[in-house]
Amino acid sequence: MDKPLIAVPAGDPAGIGPEILVKAFADGSVRRTAQCVAVGDRRIIENAIALTGVPLEVRPLGDIKDGDFSEGVLNLVPVKSIGGIEDGGMAAFRHGVVSAACGKAAFRCIEKSIALALEKKVDAVATTPINKESLQAGGVPYIGHTEIFAGLTGTKDPLTVFEARGMRIFFLSRHVSLRKACDLVQKDRIVDYVKRAFAVLRQFGVTEGSMAIAGLNPHSGEHGLFGDEEVNEVAPAVAALKAQGYPVEGPIGADSVFHLALRGKFNSVLSLYHDQGHIAAKTLDFEKTISITGGMPILRTSVDHGTAFDIAGKNLASPVSMIEAIILAAKYAPAFQGST
Repeated sequence: MDKPLIAVPAGDPAGIGPEILVKAFADGSVRRTAQCVAVGDRRIIENAIALTGVPLEVRPLGDIKDGDFSEGVLNLVPVKSIGGIEDGGMAAFRHGVVSAACGKAAFRCIEKSIALALEKKVDAVATTPINKESLQAGGVPYIGHTEIFAGLTGTKDPLTVFEARGMRIFFLSRHVSLRKACDLVQKDRIVDYVKRAFAVLRQFGVTEGSMAIAGLNPHSGEHGLFGDEEVNEVAPAVAALKAQGYPVEGPIGADSVFHLALRGKFNSVLSLYHDQGHIAAKTLDFEKTISITGGMPILRTSVDHGTAFDIAGKNLASPVSMIEAIILAAKYAPAFQGST
């Protein structure tokens, strides 16, 4: 069986994306697991190769079928649309600087990668970091990766899943205040979200095991002693889901549920707010916490760190998260392709 083919957009050229991309493409574990194509401007990729010193030679592709996946070759789907850089040459480019040109470039690379996936020319997309300020400066009508993927794939409400050392975490709410997050812990929202989360797990080929629903309050509120969300919202949601045949357990105290999931007791955990799950995953393994966007017609994994403008262009960026994102995309791609 051929290895899964993963498209990797170069991300914001001013950030560490190109650096970690070329380092990952030169990594033996990536080569053993997947076939990869970069999507970006040739000059930016070659600049990253020169900066990092990795032993790669760029091979531009007219057609992905012509890819040469031999060791030492970086297959590139060229995207030559980096406005200001293209107009002014590489002299107009600076690492670590917010710019409209780089925002547009990042978007166009992602746009091309999504098109390749929708056309079934690649099996998945593993994304490098982008900068929200640069996107905005470039007039890109999306605030970030998830919104871009949702918009360009016609997905109404994609789900974010974290995976770290095999532990999977879903998030009932993400970028809202803690006060708002508490207000969003509602029976009907939990039931709806868990049903969609199980559909995502099926996309990944995960059909065994149960999902744990984390508690919101300390010790899940001790039956209403300090907080009644578990009594009024979470437990009724769990009961309703069980009655419909969904294998769920909870609420389970957040101080133990992630440990239990890591040991294999559950196939996933529903975190009730952003930091509850983020802290658990990133404390376990910051670099190997990988974000997956589920519920879409294509598979996307991503590093879970930013553009790191402070170290961009200095050959200091670790490729570990990028390597893991590609490996995870390759892990789930066969089952995902079979489910669509």
